[in-house]
Amino acid sequence: MPSISKPTLKSYGDSFSKYSYGNIVDQTLTRGDIKTDQLLKSNLTDEVEFTLFEKEVRDFTLANLGAPTIRVELTDFQIKTAIDRSVSKLNYHAPLWTKQFAVFSTEPNVNLYELPSWMIDNITYVGYKKNLMNSNYPPESFQSDMFMNFFRDNFAFGDFSIGEFYLLQSWLEIFKRVIGADGSWDIINGQYLQLYPPPTYVEEVIIEYRALDSNTIHPAYRSWAQRYALAIAKGILGRVRSKYKTMPSPGGGAILDGEALLLESKEEVKELEIELVDEIEENPLPEWG
Repeated sequence: MPSISKPTLKSYGDSFSKYSYGNIVDQTLTRGDIKTDQLLKSNLTDEVEFTLFEKEVRDFTLANLGAPTIRVELTDFQIKTAIDRSVSKLNYHAPLWTKQFAVFSTEPNVNLYELPSWMIDNITYVGYKKNLMNSNYPPESFQSDMFMNFFRDNFAFGDFSIGEFYLLQSWLEIFKRVIGADGSWDIINGQYLQLYPPPTYVEEVIIEYRALDSNTIHPAYRSWAQRYALAIAKGILGRVRSKYKTMPSPGGGAILDGEALLLESKEEVKELEIELVDEIEENPLPEWG
């Protein structure tokens, strides 16, 4: 089994968590209270706890369903499920204003690095670019000789014309691809960042990813999350109320609106997803590597 590292953050840390040194997967989230690593992981028997952001969405949902004037037959777990689906959807389509950065150091000959879920779920770019003048090949090896001869033969250390300069740039691009000076990366099992070729020295890796921060989220997108959670909650409540057509009461029975809620939920979810793609979503996530 290949070596796996839990990398150490550099002093500038992670823009989405606490600025500090330390293991990257042990960082404490301080930027908002959207806990992406806990979305859609609740069980029916778990005690439901709402963060401040989730309480705002919950209260919006209940108020628009008629509470407290009208009884709303939804449990905290059902409301939490609706909120989780809403935040998960928005987080996946989160545009570039949610851009975050983190920097960590590699270990020699280790190319698998464990990253926290909020970092790896919506990763967009990994800056793993070796310094071209830093040859990873042993001295006196064929590759090392080719590395130095390249610059000597192309007058990199002497005077040369503009034409030769542009020719050198073209050669540099080819050279970097041939010797693998440009690092590449991939995601393994939704948990590990794989770097290749494996770093020979301690190097810095810059990670660019997207993650929602409830402290800075734009009000328009906060509104979208509230409305989408409401639409999902309507569907859940509609299924509950559609089990019975009427509710016994002293006045002869109340007619329930289960079917109407199900129809509203279906239409609103569709409209909100179109709005998300047309008005909120940026370009799709790039292919890894």
